Amino acid sequence: MNRSGVDCQATDSKAKLSDPVLLISDYASQPMEFWADVRTVSQGVGYTVRGEDRIRVPTAVEVAEYYDRLNLNSGHLVSGRMWTSTGRLLFDYLRYRAEVLEQSVKPLLMDAQQAKALYEVQRDELRPRLEPPMNKQRGEKRQIAYLSALVNMAVEAAIQGYPCDYDPKSLTLVTQGDRPLRTLARRLDGAFPSVVDPVAIWEVKEYYHTTTFGSRIADGVYETLLDGMELKELREASGIHVRHYLMIDAYKTWWEDGKSYLCRMIDMAYMGYVDEVLFGREVVDRIPQLAKAWITELELRQQPGTPNPQNRLL
Repeated sequence: MNRSGVDCQATDSKAKLSDPVLLISDYASQPMEFWADVRTVSQGVGYTVRGEDRIRVPTAVEVAEYYDRLNLNSGHLVSGRMWTSTGRLLFDYLRYRAEVLEQSVKPLLMDAQQAKALYEVQRDELRPRLEPPMNKQRGEKRQIAYLSALVNMAVEAAIQGYPCDYDPKSLTLVTQGDRPLRTLARRLDGAFPSVVDPVAIWEVKEYYHTTTFGSRIADGVYETLLDGMELKELREASGIHVRHYLMIDAYKTWWEDGKSYLCRMIDMAYMGYVDEVLFGREVVDRIPQLAKAWITELELRQQPGTPNPQNRLL
């Protein structure tokens, strides 16, 4: 799923798994005031329908009543009992968010057994040279980190021998000339071709053996938001675009226990804080497409006479 908008094929039975969940729409161009309303309404009316397996889409009356309780003016969203033009855009986005999660994202999420089976198929097909990463759990729960392994295998197969850091041990650094320009606050899970002046960086969040949705999982989503805010500031201040991806899986964690955080991920993508979110089995076919663009950008950097090594916005 990328941050630009709606994929009209995402819910079509003929859509390929390699199609991103989202393509171009008007939502990505909305001002921060729009996202303030999205968050306020989602918090107050609720992200989900209690006792039901679906995402809530509020009515105009529910929004007006909640804003009244906060002593806020809802007139820009609701007039009488009807949506204004701005309110209609808000409603359309919240309805879209619910549809894309229920119809496109939910089927992509896997449990541990499904992830293991897909990993074994891809391992036998791709025959990676990399050793599979292990999760951080102990005892019987210590297993191959299946989503991370799937990501690594897909990247290794797609980048055609170019270098890649599959396990960065240092902070992401963007330079200008011979000086640091920006250094991110956190280490990420992968960088192409390097953590120094990367074309692309990514984070992987998989929780197949987690039984409860704890604060550490929630914090992980906000860590991605922090990274995205730093990268967006870099992009706006200097025109340097480092592609930033979030890759997640675990059906129980994200769908059964964490639907509100899936909503926040969709919001982050449209706000420009991640270039794309990849869900579960989507990494297998989507990463090869993304890697083609990474290689193109890297080769452009390496051409003689290129004024700056970084990926400048055009």
